[in-house]
Amino acid sequence: MIPIARPQMGSEEKELVWSALEAGALAQGKRVHELEERFAEFIGVPHAVATSSGTTALHLALLAAGVGEGDEVVTVPFTFIASANSILYTGARPVFVDVRPDTFDMDPALVEAAITPRTRAIMPVSLYGQPADMPAIVEVAERHGLAVVEDACQSHGAAIGSRKSGTWGIGTFSFYPTKNMTTGEGGMLTTADPGVAERARLLREHGMKVRYHHDIVGYNFRMSDIHASIGLAQLPKLPGNNARRREIAARYDAELRGVVTPIVRPGVTHVYHQYTIRVNRRDEFVERLRERQVGTGVYYPIPVHRQKPFIALGYGDQRYPVSELLAEQVLSIPVHPALTDADVSAVIAAVNATAAELGPINVAAGARA
Repeated sequence: MIPIARPQMGSEEKELVWSALEAGALAQGKRVHELEERFAEFIGVPHAVATSSGTTALHLALLAAGVGEGDEVVTVPFTFIASANSILYTGARPVFVDVRPDTFDMDPALVEAAITPRTRAIMPVSLYGQPADMPAIVEVAERHGLAVVEDACQSHGAAIGSRKSGTWGIGTFSFYPTKNMTTGEGGMLTTADPGVAERARLLREHGMKVRYHHDIVGYNFRMSDIHASIGLAQLPKLPGNNARRREIAARYDAELRGVVTPIVRPGVTHVYHQYTIRVNRRDEFVERLRERQVGTGVYYPIPVHRQKPFIALGYGDQRYPVSELLAEQVLSIPVHPALTDADVSAVIAAVNATAAELGPINVAAGARA
């Protein structure tokens, strides 16, 4: 079976982790600080704050932006639930807008109508490795005096022109094992604002600047030096691994038939955390690819507004036709750098054979192509 993901671990990761274990400095320490400095330099911002997960990075970013009880944050329903959950954690409420069917990202044309006097921030999601249309979203945010928190948890190294994801407003990243780079588990907040960075650091460690002197009520959202050691080995490999992902994606773009392949906006560097196609009869498609020894993933089969916790909060009657259609059609196929050229050829053959059996996809149902 060709797996949908395969975390890449080598001797560098093992050596750095072992040296951290030998040093006995296991909690947040020098390795975490070094990873923060290197990641900030890589992204192109002066400040990075390491966290225990991508979700806690989102939570801290919102709190550092001043989002709280009674506020609203504009985001999308076609994403992993952590995006919207992090808004609820602050006491605020998500206000959803639909996504574009071609890029799967927030439709900037819909944002302005969703803004109310309670809106405090906009949270676009740079899904699958392609940055959301950050310049257009930031322009709306600036006109209304709103914070921008980019959920870049899947977009490590992605860029618009020469500007990377995580440099507009506050950026947030996940280092979950299947991401383009991993720390085993962890996250990162990036910002050019020293005040945001300072508040995030304070909140991350129980509101403590001086040990056992607590200025505010905070959290334990720290990364350990063990996790940071993995990240320090992974980060130098990220550009090469991203290049391999793009190389595989270029073959898929050129050779897949009978499916809708992803669209990349002009001037954008997509890093293909997932290569996501739209297919006909998705569940059958998954089963036939499995029979052909190709692993798949469905990200995501249920839009956030139709998840049980959000139905209980009163979102169940809301309709977002593009997100709902995509949830029925999207299918991610292997694109990770461990794939050999022979693996890629096998995936292409399997997808094309399955598409021929099940018929071409009909792009419809209100989706703006």
